[in-house]
Amino acid sequence: MTRPAPIDHGAPAGALRVALAALGGVLLMALMALTVVDVIGRYLFNSPLIGATELTELLLAAVIFLGLPAVALAEEHVSVDLLTDRMPPWVQPWRLALAGVFSGVVLALVTWRIWIYAGQIGSYGGATNSLRLPIAPLGYFCALCTGAGALITALMPLPRLFRKD
Repeated sequence: MTRPAPIDHGAPAGALRVALAALGGVLLMALMALTVVDVIGRYLFNSPLIGATELTELLLAAVIFLGLPAVALAEEHVSVDLLTDRMPPWVQPWRLALAGVFSGVVLALVTWRIWIYAGQIGSYGGATNSLRLPIAPLGYFCALCTGAGALITALMPLPRLFRKD
């Protein structure tokens, strides 16, 4: 047994996960469309899309950080079970809870640092080169997504500790 059976965290958690995944999918489709238009314009018409590189970078960051809370809600983080398979079943919920809390604390520290960095970028008016899009709002968005991921990662495994099996 590598891990206990998943717990149904209810319709709101499932709906939020689906909404986050759908929004991430829409952003990913926009990223792909932007790339296709840029490549066609660049190679067929010798006229690349102005700011395509900047928009690609911003969209990619948004997709990655938006996926963090969605993955946390689905409890689908990457894990390696080299030694945990040999542990007794009663240890598994405690191991998952400890790993979740530890990961949540680490993600909370990352959230704090991203928030500070976004503030620094905003204080000097950091913007993209071509389109002059401000970068700080994306930094705050990334911090909020990481913070949500931290909270979800820390709390999701805890109900297993109190489940009667």
